[in-house]
Amino acid sequence: MAVPGAPAVSSASSAFSVSSSTSTTSSASTASPASSGADDVIRTSGLTKRFRGGQLAVDGLDLTVPRGSVFGFLGPNGSGKTTTIRMLMGLIAPTAGVATVLGEPMPQSVGTVLPRVGALIEGPALYGFLSGRDNLARFDAADPTADPRTRRQRVTEALERVGLTAAAGKKARAYSLGMKQRLGLASALLQPRELLVLDEPTNGLDPQGMREIRALVREVAAEGTTVFLSSHLLDEIEQVCTHAAVMSRGRLLVQGTVAELAARAQGRLVVRTPDVAQAAEVLAAHHVAGLQKGEGRVDGGLDAPADDVLPGICAALVAAGVRVHGFGVERGTLEDAFVALTGEGFDVAG
Repeated sequence: MAVPGAPAVSSASSAFSVSSSTSTTSSASTASPASSGADDVIRTSGLTKRFRGGQLAVDGLDLTVPRGSVFGFLGPNGSGKTTTIRMLMGLIAPTAGVATVLGEPMPQSVGTVLPRVGALIEGPALYGFLSGRDNLARFDAADPTADPRTRRQRVTEALERVGLTAAAGKKARAYSLGMKQRLGLASALLQPRELLVLDEPTNGLDPQGMREIRALVREVAAEGTTVFLSSHLLDEIEQVCTHAAVMSRGRLLVQGTVAELAARAQGRLVVRTPDVAQAAEVLAAHHVAGLQKGEGRVDGGLDAPADDVLPGICAALVAAGVRVHGFGVERGTLEDAFVALTGEGFDVAG
């Protein structure tokens, strides 16, 4: 329930205590339902949301989030990530399909599930006329599971964890976007939670702030909390997450460990040599595709498994008199995997 006089928290909740009363995949899976498992913190089957007017925001989502993971929910803006999170947290009802969070059906179990969840969705809802410290105290007071005897200590610790101790006495209306984001995250960390749900948590932060939030996510995960983190920043997912799922136009394209998803993208053969033009001719003769020449290097894509073709290509380069200073395959990245899956570019910088 909302605190009297509080700004609306139905679509932008900072800590769901305010609103409410490792299994890993062996290989990257496609968007088919995963087998049932007690260690799945979030599971959906056929989850669908169609808004009035016919807009299909989420289309038949089958998602599995293992307990203990840092799970990256990846996709461009408008791909259905926030709509999915709002359904998982019981803020909106699905049009079709089912979702379970912490083993309980949602939205039917909102009252029992949300006190076990900390969340930051679509930015924090704050009292602008209260200080950062008083905002957290107000949020904590609305949590029926919170012990008032330890409130001051927990508020102080939460402010310290997100780097807001010095600004704790400042009115929230005077906070920058990044400071408001930090305060919202602090509200989700007032008490230990089984699940932490973060929607674009580094939005509005400078590079140093982004690094600090990533470090905090790792710290929370190390304490045993499962973290579900949505982002449109590939670099963010690759640096902090153990598992990920890729969304596009409301549909789940693939899910698995981050390493498995990156491995779906074929690496590129890179040859470092002062004889760039000559090396490119040899590579082209061996069907290396998409050749790109740079200063002291040439690279391209392989049309066969690397172990099958690399020895022959290397021998051909040497036989042609190419001075090979470096030779190998650079691993694929999440960006490569996304492009391979969708044929689309991606907003890497945000």
